[in-house]
Amino acid sequence: MRRIICVGNRYLPEDANAFRVYENLLTRELPPGIEVIDGGLAGLNLLGLIEGAEKVVFVDTVLGTGTDEGISVMESDEVAVLADQRFDHSSGLPYLLHMMPEVCQGVLPQVIILGVEGVPDQQTIEKASSLALKIVMENITGEEDFDD
Repeated sequence: MRRIICVGNRYLPEDANAFRVYENLLTRELPPGIEVIDGGLAGLNLLGLIEGAEKVVFVDTVLGTGTDEGISVMESDEVAVLADQRFDHSSGLPYLLHMMPEVCQGVLPQVIILGVEGVPDQQTIEKASSLALKIVMENITGEEDFDD
């Protein structure tokens, strides 16, 4: 199974980008074996969704990436190093990714983070949704590398 896990607070516009991507993806016909999940504010409880997955794409709101289009793609280790060593509500995705190798059993999936900056327009949400699908399907549908 391959998963797109959208995290953030749907009730705060400045943190609702992933939920907007989640809603957009629900309107699409997804290929078999692709699951889209509203991870909301589940925090470390999301670790159970990583175990047993072949590939995981996390979608989250980001700040200060400096991308022109407002969308960034990062490997999990790039984000995990940003984790504080303490755990609280503000620890977020970096802490989850930092803890992933410590608590998940079995072979870890490839994990990619798709960040959406600021409060984007609908066109950016559409583009982020399409990119999330492209990344999660990479190597099973003949899709090209997402760095093009």
